Amino acid sequence: MEYIILNGENLSLDQFIKGVRNGNHILLGEDAKKRVINARRMIADALNSKRIIYGLTTGFGALSDVVISEEQTKLLQKNILMSHAAGIGNYLDVETTRGVLILKVNNLAKGYSGIKSDTLKTLIELFNKGVYPLMPEKGSVGASGDLAPLAHLALVLIGQGKAFYNGDILNGKDAMESTGINLVNLDAGEGLALINGTQVMTAIGAITVYDAMNLLKTADIAAGMSLEVLLASNIELDKKIHEVRPHPGQIISADNLRRITQNSEIVSSHKDCSRIQDAYSIRCSPQVHGASLDALHYAKRVIEIEMNSATDNPLVFSETNQIISGGNFHGQPIALALDFLTIALSEIANISERRIERLINPQLSGLPAFLIKDVGLNSGFMIAQYTAAALVSENKVLAHPASVDSIPTSANKEDHVSMGTISARKCREVLKNAEFVISIELLCAAQAIDLFTNLKAGAGTVEAYKLIRKHISHMEEDRVLSDDINTMYKLVHEGKIRDAVENKIGQLN
Repeated sequence: MEYIILNGENLSLDQFIKGVRNGNHILLGEDAKKRVINARRMIADALNSKRIIYGLTTGFGALSDVVISEEQTKLLQKNILMSHAAGIGNYLDVETTRGVLILKVNNLAKGYSGIKSDTLKTLIELFNKGVYPLMPEKGSVGASGDLAPLAHLALVLIGQGKAFYNGDILNGKDAMESTGINLVNLDAGEGLALINGTQVMTAIGAITVYDAMNLLKTADIAAGMSLEVLLASNIELDKKIHEVRPHPGQIISADNLRRITQNSEIVSSHKDCSRIQDAYSIRCSPQVHGASLDALHYAKRVIEIEMNSATDNPLVFSETNQIISGGNFHGQPIALALDFLTIALSEIANISERRIERLINPQLSGLPAFLIKDVGLNSGFMIAQYTAAALVSENKVLAHPASVDSIPTSANKEDHVSMGTISARKCREVLKNAEFVISIELLCAAQAIDLFTNLKAGAGTVEAYKLIRKHISHMEEDRVLSDDINTMYKLVHEGKIRDAVENKIGQLN
């Protein structure tokens, strides 16, 4: 079994995804163990000195001026979990829940939260034994972090709430007992440490960013296929054009497209035609895809910083013997980055849908109407474009930034919030819609390639085409298209289209 060592400092996106999807177990780094012990010792010293400390000996939010007696501090920990577990809606899926657990452990491993070592070990046990607390996806305003969903997570530690284990939904106590995990007896400050943080929005964002990296490569493959069958010129991919406008993403996308379409007999067959310029949806693919790629790289940087950040309040600085209240729980960095990425992914779908229209419209492509014979009797890919149009329009609604809104909470004590978890959830939905739109473009492009029976497609496109035809046959007459679209979506989402191309021409950037 391969373990991921968590120390709060250097968790990468690739490591995170291994833990989320590959079943890797997690361990606490030795340096992290020492930091956690030191921080908890400092909390104990502060409590012994009868200091008034937010969240340890006081109420929360607007109730921070209410001092809690020493005898009631343990009850306070239970109460914060019970009162804050106010989430609604569908539960986060297992993949996302695994991500939240990884990030919560990594956050606490930094040693700034003052949590007990045994409590942290129990969180690790939950993950490694497959006990996944059920967290409703709605209810977080993104400051103080993801209070509501994380409260649902923490309830399981004390035998409350619900958890998914071994295919069943159990109450928290039964889930813990079934796996031999001891219930946690929370001490002062631990309830707040468990629920304060941006781990839900960051987990959703991290998974979305990772999958978007695959989508951007697959979008280049789809654009390359469309470029070929629409008899577009590849001169617009000339390296010199993109070097004089050196946005990194644009240069990368143009390079990908050159390699994907390299040695295409379809492109070569019309190199001396009279067409001067291609439509923007073809000619400007590197510029549009590249801008989205730059936005993705920005979002990835923000996510990886947040994955290794202390987002609790208060923070315990044992090296300087200070406990300081601050605002690291505010999800604004994540909210802005994921709103930006949502817009970028929406544009990938937008330009793809325009290429779909060109593929099925005989006035624009010179190909058979809707890519089907006996048109009229058959409608071919007509309604597939409707589906793409619906998804693109839905994305335009979802692309409205969540971060521009803020509703004061907690009697105006928390008077500006990020809505970062809404940003993350919207971004995830836009990504899925974009994956479906790219899937439809690939289906249409593959159907069009079939018409060029005597000409070989490009080095990359031919590999994508062969994989598509391995799973989806050429459409001779009308059939239920949703089955084909869903099959194509799976090939796109799981990275199989990308892998088929990269196995032939090398890794795309």
